[in-house]
Amino acid sequence: MLFSRVGEVLSSIEGVLLVAENEVKVLDEMKLKDELIESLVYNAALCENEDIKELSCWLIRSAAEELGIVCSSIQGLYEARGREEYKDMSVPAVNLRGLTFDLSRALFRCGLKNNSLSFIFEIAKSEIAYTMQAPSEYSAVILAAAIKEGYRGPVFIQADHVQVKSKNFIEDRAKEINLLKGVIKEELDAGFYNIDIDSSTLVDLDKPTIDEQQTHNYEVAAELTDYIRNNQPAGIEVSIGGEIGEVGSKNSTPEELKAFMNGYNKKLKEINANGKGISKISVQTGTSHGGVVLADGSVAEVKVDFDTLETLSRMAREDYGLGGAVQHGASTLPKEAFNKFAKTETLEVHLATGFQNTVYESKNLPDGLKKDIYDYLKAELASQRKEGQTDEQFIYSLRKKGFGPFKKAFMDLAQNIKDDISAEVEAEFDFIFKQMNAINNKELVLKNVELIKSKTTCPVSI
Repeated sequence: MLFSRVGEVLSSIEGVLLVAENEVKVLDEMKLKDELIESLVYNAALCENEDIKELSCWLIRSAAEELGIVCSSIQGLYEARGREEYKDMSVPAVNLRGLTFDLSRALFRCGLKNNSLSFIFEIAKSEIAYTMQAPSEYSAVILAAAIKEGYRGPVFIQADHVQVKSKNFIEDRAKEINLLKGVIKEELDAGFYNIDIDSSTLVDLDKPTIDEQQTHNYEVAAELTDYIRNNQPAGIEVSIGGEIGEVGSKNSTPEELKAFMNGYNKKLKEINANGKGISKISVQTGTSHGGVVLADGSVAEVKVDFDTLETLSRMAREDYGLGGAVQHGASTLPKEAFNKFAKTETLEVHLATGFQNTVYESKNLPDGLKKDIYDYLKAELASQRKEGQTDEQFIYSLRKKGFGPFKKAFMDLAQNIKDDISAEVEAEFDFIFKQMNAINNKELVLKNVELIKSKTTCPVSI
């Protein structure tokens, strides 16, 4: 149920959580898991009273930290990869657009079952808007899922595609950069200690030299890196990613990687001589976000240029000490492609649309809810239909935008329905973990990742 007063929240936690001087003590973990946590999640996600929403998020995060569930940076693990201390493993990074609590539970179950801590929860700047999941809510819901499943250890939450809009940048550079800094600050405050800067939208292929093509990209990446370093919590080294090729455009080259890294390192040194740079680099190898949709709504088969991916990943490590290259837009690839990522030394692989498709195409999703969402898209987002699109293409490309307006409807589904859908997605998580060899690495991760509690301040007076 939704609370209407802060006092109701405090009454609900009596005997389960104790709040004193900005700290939360867990009095009864079993009651927290079985009786309280889902109520806090519901209010964190849906309550319109900001005090109640913020208090619910804070209680979840603070209780999680008390139990040893800690928002963390994956920086140390990636630095170990850069030193060649491990290999043949790729880290899956999963964007959850809807049913976030239930699908997070499935991902934690998958990690526990596979003795794995090497998985990332992420959400892009654009997804925050259309899924209606603010950073504080997103991290709280994920941490609540960890509590529910009895998970312990680091939780890697990532800001995917903190993207510069090239049109806005051209019109007013300072305004666009300041807007992104505001987004980053909100994400840092919410425990997003892994941030992917995407200034690849500023690459200008009309420029005569590769360095000139990449100039705005590496300059903005360096400026935002410096901002992150100046605002990250004490003791935490945020893992930062850069990007040299916009996903969906031409494939990246070694020359572009070299131009970006040399320019970026030089610019960052000018801004902050002692500032640590990026830990990974995203490249384009032939994929596109969501895949290429055919007229019947199916997705065209896409081939990844694994040779390019392997070359750039090795170059990133050997020449620049990074963990390696990152592959975006991978969830709709053929299943036989997934075992190639670890073999070609890919550091991290981003996955989103495939899981969304499983939710929408599940036999367990009520037809009435799906019809309501599709009718909404046709009525409210008709202006976003591209010329020549079939109904199937239109729905496929925009159904990601149904999760926000129908967030409550998804959360209000009967638990057995959510469990059945989650089981389908969990099977996909499990397949990917095994194919990427992201298993049996708990000891490796804990060796390289330090758990540092944030000790945040209670957002309301109680």
